[in-house]
Amino acid sequence: MNRGRLLLTNIIGLIVILAIIAGGAYYYYESTNFVKTDEAKVTGDMYQITAPAAGQIKGWDINEGDEVQKDSTVAKVEGETKTNIKSVADGTLVKKEVQNNQQVQPGTVLGETIDLSKLYITANIKETDIKNIEKGDKVDIVVDGDPSTTFEGTVEQIGYATNSTFNMLPATNSSGNYTKVTQKVAVKISIKNPSDKVLPGMNASVKISS
Repeated sequence: MNRGRLLLTNIIGLIVILAIIAGGAYYYYESTNFVKTDEAKVTGDMYQITAPAAGQIKGWDINEGDEVQKDSTVAKVEGETKTNIKSVADGTLVKKEVQNNQQVQPGTVLGETIDLSKLYITANIKETDIKNIEKGDKVDIVVDGDPSTTFEGTVEQIGYATNSTFNMLPATNSSGNYTKVTQKVAVKISIKNPSDKVLPGMNASVKISS
């Protein structure tokens, strides 16, 4: 092998070694300074508009995407008496369940509303990572519906129980022995200035500064 080719080979080898070292250093930095998960969703507090009495729906003229205000009359139910139907919170109608002139019973759900200006992220974090998260930690958020934008967020609340708390039967293998499974804890994360492409139920990924 001539000297030029040997030098080139050595340079390539050195570049590969440096790349491996840099990759390892980056992985170590990311794993020690951030908690990441793509098991997250855009969420909003949902409220139901329900019929207060039996009768026929009248004046139910709002459509999905229309905004409603708390305590505003959105329709009436005509039965033995005429009763106003009111929204219980500010928000946007995201699901319309019934139509005008439909007969309903007390408690029938007419529609669901969400305040789209107060969306947040619910992220499921491994129990082994929860110790590294505190309320107030900063978060980078990417939503699948708007993948080119990274939104800022803040950890608002850390759950007080794992998602499987109410599943009282532990996983077992064929021998009947207990199988340990890493549990997840729900973490609520605010999202700052979400775009109109960010909608409830969309998948998201988060990177929490730990």
